[in-house]
Formats: sequence, structure tokens, C-alpha cells
Amino acid sequence: MVTKLQAMLVKELKQMLRDPKMRMVVFVFPLLQLMVFSFALTMDVKNIDIAVVDYDMSAHSRELTDSFEASGYFMVRYRPERVEDVRRLLDKGDVRGAVVFPKGFEKNILSGRGATVQVIADGTMSNDAGIIMNYASGVVNTYAAGKSVKVTEAVAFQQRNLFNPNLLSRFYYVPGLITLMMMVTGMVLTSIAIVREKEIGTIEQVMVTPISRTEFIIGKTVPFMLTGLITTTLMFVLAYFIFGITIKGNIFLLFAVVVMSITTYLGLALLVSASARTQQQALLTSFFLVMPSALLSGYIFPVSNMPEPVQYFTCLVPMRWSLEGIIGVVIKGATAAELSKQLIWLTIHSVFFMVFASMKFKKTLE
Repeated sequence: MVTKLQAMLVKELKQMLRDPKMRMVVFVFPLLQLMVFSFALTMDVKNIDIAVVDYDMSAHSRELTDSFEASGYFMVRYRPERVEDVRRLLDKGDVRGAVVFPKGFEKNILSGRGATVQVIADGTMSNDAGIIMNYASGVVNTYAAGKSVKVTEAVAFQQRNLFNPNLLSRFYYVPGLITLMMMVTGMVLTSIAIVREKEIGTIEQVMVTPISRTEFIIGKTVPFMLTGLITTTLMFVLAYFIFGITIKGNIFLLFAVVVMSITTYLGLALLVSASARTQQQALLTSFFLVMPSALLSGYIFPVSNMPEPVQYFTCLVPMRWSLEGIIGVVIKGATAAELSKQLIWLTIHSVFFMVFASMKFKKTLE
């Protein structure tokens, strides 16, 4: 029995390690992911980009603005002239909150009547919005306590959560989960289904048929595209009836985001299947692509919390732009102009992976 078990173990080890690609998947990828995730994954909320709307333009409003920046949590990125412009910045994802100083802010402080400053937070991520409000409250309270003017309440704190007033987590996590499932079904199932044809030999019958490479790619992607659209539609229907999540934006814009996202995932799946020889290789490779995509997309940990080099690296993660696009349309009601950055990146990813997969399949067909 021991001899048989030893022979089986040797055989399995040789079969697993003789393939250079499998060695990369087994040994190199986990180490690389550990290095990246150790720096990127954190529950701390920091580097919060905010906009400041200062109607008062006084020394006290500028002083409180400096207090926000000096806290180490907030970074003033924009100074729009109107509070209406804040909505556009939030829709585009350029800021995660805003501070609004009303007219007469300094005058009310000096008169002892107490002044009001409004803090606006993006409520799509309920936990982060609550933390941002707590940080802002601490900055305002510290500023008020340090004023030389002895008043009972130098500055009053007024909060407002946009898009998700009650900070219900399902309004963020359910659309995000739909985005994640789109990637899982689009990549894992597609790559395995195509590699399965290699294993059973049916793909050779397709290769000898008089079809072009473009026809081959289209024939492989269209069926999975249709099934992906049907599955995604059913998920949004369930999200509406079970969780009460409605699509606030244009449904055709949402359709465009979903189509480009699925196209990207299918292109990536074709690339994986072209490189893999067995279903096991395809499954492991897809898994090691799905996990970092989910963690680096901003779904679990905000991208702004990550180190700056990692933030640039997340631009190469298709799920980041899918997530931002779907959240923007479904929860924020953003327009195509406000999501232009996300749409451009999704287009780049979809075209790149489809063209690269077609080139890779050209070598396979030859």
C-alpha cells in the first residue's frame, strides 16, 4: 500500500510540476499576490479626496480647510464655486466627499451665534461614508475647541449622505456582487468550456473547417455573450425584487457597460484557454486572475486607500472600471459624460484582450 501511495504521489508531482506554466501558477503567482495584497489591503480610510465649496471666502473658512488637510485624512482636490458642481465630481468618482462653507461663516463665529459647515459624503460605500463623517466631525470639533473666541458652539456640524441617505450597505455590495459574478461566470466557465474541447478532441474538428480566425472568435464569444447578458439581467431583476435596488441611470448606458465588461472577460477567458492545455490549468489560472481583480477593483477596499503605485496598477484591472461604471449608473444615476473615463478604459480592455486572444488562437490554429 505504501509503495502504491508513493508511486501515486510521485506521478502527481511530476505531472503538476513538469509544465512551466503550472509551476508559475503554483509557486510564482501566490508570492506576487501576497506582496501586492499585503500593501494594498487595509480597512483604514485615508487619502480621502474632497472638494471645498467656500461661499464665505474668509480667513476662518480657509483656516478650517487647512485643518482638514492637516488632519492627514483629507486631501482637497477641487474648489468648485457652486455646490451643484459637487454632484458632478461625486458622479465621476473624482472626490469622495465635500465641505461647504455658507455665506457669513466667519461673521457667525465672531458674533458668538455659532456657524454651520456642511460635510457631504458619497454614501455608496456605507461603511466608508460613516468613517468619513466621523473623521470630519473630529476635525470640526477640534477646530471649534481651539478657537480663541469663547462661544458655546463655535461651529456646528451638519452631515449629508448622497445616493444612499440611510447608508444601507446592500446598495453598494449587491451591484458589486453582480459585477463580480459577471467576471467569474464570464472567465472561469468560458475558459473551462473551451479547454474541454481540447481535451476531448472536438476542437480539432473545428480547426480543420474552412472558417477564418475572426469567425472562430465570434463563434466562440457570441453564445457566452448572450448567456452572460441573460444571467446579468436576471441578477438585476432579483436585486430589484429582493433588495429594492432600482436603476437610477440610463438603462441603455448600463447595457453598454455590461456588454463591454462581458466582452473584456470573454477576451481574457479566450486568452487563458489558448494558453491552457487542460481544464485544471484553465481553472487555476482563472482563479488567480479573479481573486486579485476582486481585491484590487475597489469592491472591498477603496482604491484611494492603496499605495500610489498600486493605484496606478489597478488601471489594468478590468473589474475596477466595470464596478465603477455599474455603481455609477445604478446607484448614482451618472451620465455617459460623467463615466467617460470608465467607458474609455473598458473599451481599451475589451479591444486589447479580444485582439490579443485572436493572435494567440492564430498560433493554435496553425
